[in-house]
Amino acid sequence: MDAKTSISLNKFISDTGYCSRREADRLITDGRVLLNNEPAQLGNRYTVGDSVEVDGSLITNEQNKPKKEKYIFIALNKPVGVTCTTDTSDPSNVISFINYPKRIFPIGRLDKDSEGLLFLTNDGDIVNKILRIGNKHDKEYIVTVNKPITDFFIQKMANGVPILGEVTKPCTVIRIGKNRFKIILQQGLNRQIRRMCEHFDYKVETLQRVRIMHISLGKLAVGKYRHLSETELASMHQLLSGSKKNG
Repeated sequence: MDAKTSISLNKFISDTGYCSRREADRLITDGRVLLNNEPAQLGNRYTVGDSVEVDGSLITNEQNKPKKEKYIFIALNKPVGVTCTTDTSDPSNVISFINYPKRIFPIGRLDKDSEGLLFLTNDGDIVNKILRIGNKHDKEYIVTVNKPITDFFIQKMANGVPILGEVTKPCTVIRIGKNRFKIILQQGLNRQIRRMCEHFDYKVETLQRVRIMHISLGKLAVGKYRHLSETELASMHQLLSGSKKNG
């Protein structure tokens, strides 16, 4: 098979809008993907004419040109209690909640007990660009904790906190109320803000993501979504233009 005329199988699956490349890897590992009627393996490549099935359903053929599909980009104000998963067997999954007429998937995660801005799309490439660790894109949160915030807390949170076996990267932390602060991260460790607060014996009561890169939540009501504007998309692609992607 000529590598010059093929692409990685996980990228091909993500290009069809079925799921993200990361999720495609998980499907392959779980044995749910067939390539030319044989169980797919991580590292397999797709060539035009190959047959790809996921959970017994053919997701592509020679006439299906995924790159011609119109890409969808949605900003959702995710409520507390909705889980950022495409697994529809989970009753709290975001796909059933949003009930969009075309297949989309979330970009990154937002804890079930957090609310705020979440992107959903059918463009696998942009998912990988945004999630790539080296891209350093801002994510802004408003956090309410269970007791008054001290100067010590603000300084230490901003300088880096030991969690999950590493020290978090320096970030911007600004007090905006007695028990509230704004934090801007360029990281996405598991339950990062909650773990950072717990290190100083603070408990997060509410956590809302209000901005990702240049796109803000604004006045979008909880549980509602909107399509990104052409201007927002153009700015996003400009910001991501230096991001590398695997083929």
